[in-house]
Amino acid sequence: MAQRSGDREPYLWEEGDFKISWMRPYHLPQVMAIEQSSFPQPWSYSLFLSELSNQAATYFVAFFQGKIIGYLGLWMVWGETHITTFAIHPAYRGEGFGKKLFGYALNYAKSQGCSEVSLEVRPSNIKAQNLYHSFGFKKIGVRKRYYADGEDAWVMKKVF
Repeated sequence: MAQRSGDREPYLWEEGDFKISWMRPYHLPQVMAIEQSSFPQPWSYSLFLSELSNQAATYFVAFFQGKIIGYLGLWMVWGETHITTFAIHPAYRGEGFGKKLFGYALNYAKSQGCSEVSLEVRPSNIKAQNLYHSFGFKKIGVRKRYYADGEDAWVMKKVF
């Protein structure tokens, strides 16, 4: 774990100006801004706060040049991981930050003994699907009318 004198964050991973840390309650105002700009039905502040005390959950935040630009949450239960949420601020998409954060989370899950990872994605979210496919995820099913607006979700899975 890298940390320089004077830094507020205990970074888990660093590559130049890009860093990853554990999500903490004091990150939530910035996380909520990204959440609200990323999803039609955003999670609430209280949901994020409750997730941070969930023993099965692990949440990461991504920084670029000292600013939170993304986050990812996962649950690990009985050797399986489920990605619960993942977003990069719209102004920082397409720069490879999502790929770095997602890759870090997968490596973390694998290092904790997880043998597979699953997630849901909107069929209309082609960019996210392409990212997941690049990491070896395969579509394994559909959850009908999964999202509040009635759109289905594709269930995708990767086995390590």
